[in-house]
Amino acid sequence: MRRDPVRESWDRIDEWLRENAPRTFATLGPPAEHEEIAAAEEELGVTFPPDLVASLLRHNGALDGAEAFRFSTHDRLLSVSEIVGDTRFMRAIAEGLDEEEAEHYWLDTYLKFGSYGATADGLTIDCRRGRDSYGAIGRFFDETGTGFGRADSLGAYLAELADQLESGRDGGAVTFNGRLLWERARPLGPDWGSADDPLPRRDEQLPELDLSCRPTDVLHVGHLDGLEELGALLAILPREQVAMAARQQLRRVAVETGLNKYPEVRSVLDALDRCEAPPSPEQANPLVLRLRTVIAQANTQRDAPRRWAAEKMVHGIWGSPYRSVCESVSIRGHFTVDWRTDLHEDLGSPPLPSIPDDRFWGTLRNPAIDSTWHAAQYAQDQG
Repeated sequence: MRRDPVRESWDRIDEWLRENAPRTFATLGPPAEHEEIAAAEEELGVTFPPDLVASLLRHNGALDGAEAFRFSTHDRLLSVSEIVGDTRFMRAIAEGLDEEEAEHYWLDTYLKFGSYGATADGLTIDCRRGRDSYGAIGRFFDETGTGFGRADSLGAYLAELADQLESGRDGGAVTFNGRLLWERARPLGPDWGSADDPLPRRDEQLPELDLSCRPTDVLHVGHLDGLEELGALLAILPREQVAMAARQQLRRVAVETGLNKYPEVRSVLDALDRCEAPPSPEQANPLVLRLRTVIAQANTQRDAPRRWAAEKMVHGIWGSPYRSVCESVSIRGHFTVDWRTDLHEDLGSPPLPSIPDDRFWGTLRNPAIDSTWHAAQYAQDQG
C-alpha cells in the first residue's frame, strides 16, 4: 500500500488537538473542493504540489483569531481563497524586481500557505515544476525575502509538526484553556549573589529605581489585551482578588529568580502577605538599596531576567496590583511556560471568560483600567 505522509500526519495532528487543544482543533476548516483548488491553480497560473492539494482536501485552512491553528512558526494555515489572495499580494510587492532579486525575494511560482498575519511573513511552497525544489517548504520574511530548506515537502513538514505536538512542551507545544500555544522557556542562568552580601553605603554609585508608581495608578488596557482571556478576567474581578494574585505572583518572581534569599525582599513580601503597608519608597531605603545593588550586579552578570525582576518589583510593592500582575507575568514568561496556569490559580481558578474583543474593552467600566479609546471607538461604531 502506498504511504500517504500528508494524511498520516494530519491524522496524528488532529488526534493530538482533539485531546489536548479542542478549541484550536475546532478552528480547522472542512475539506476544500477539488473544483476550488483547480480554479485557484488556473487563476495563479501554477500547479499546486500534490502534498498541498492533499492537505487542502483535509483542512481548507483555519479560522482566524486567537484560537486559530498555527504552525510552530506562528503562521496560520490558509484556505484556498486566502492562498490566492496572499500570493497575489506577494506578487504585487515583488513587482518590478529583476530576475535575480526576485528569486531571493519572491517569484510568481511561490505560494504562501501559512500567514503570520501581523506582517507579510509566512510559510511558502515552491511550485516550479520540473525542479528538485518542487514542493519544498520555505518561509518569507519582510526584510530578507524567501528562504527554503525547512522541508523537502509539505508531507515531511507536517510530519515534523506532528512530532513536535506529540513531544509536548519539549517540542514547544503548550496548551491553556483548550488552545494550542507555541512557546519555549529559556532557563535562568546560574544563581549569583548571597543573602549575606552587605548593603552598600547610601552614597555608593548605583542605578536608581523608578519609584514613581502608586497603588492608584491607572493601567492602560493594552497591557491586559495581550493576556487574552486572563486579561479579561483581571479586568472584571474585584480589586481585592487582583491584589491577592499580585502578591502571589510577586512571590513567585522573587523565589524563581533568587531575590527571595535577600532578607530585605523576603521581609517586605511577608509584610504584604499580612496586608501591612510597605516601607517608604526612597532611594536610600534598605530594600531599595538591595534592589539597586541587584540591578548593578545583574548588569555585570548580563542577567536581564533578574535585572527586570528587581526593576519591576517596585510595582508589586508600591504600585497598582493590575500593573504588578502584568509585570510579573512578563518576567515569568521568559523562563516558564506555566505562567498562565499559575496566574489563573493565583486568581482563584474562576471560570475563564471568552477572549476579549473590541466590544468587551469598549464597554468595560473599571476605574483602574484606562479603556477610554476603546469606549470612544465602540460608541462611534454603534452610532
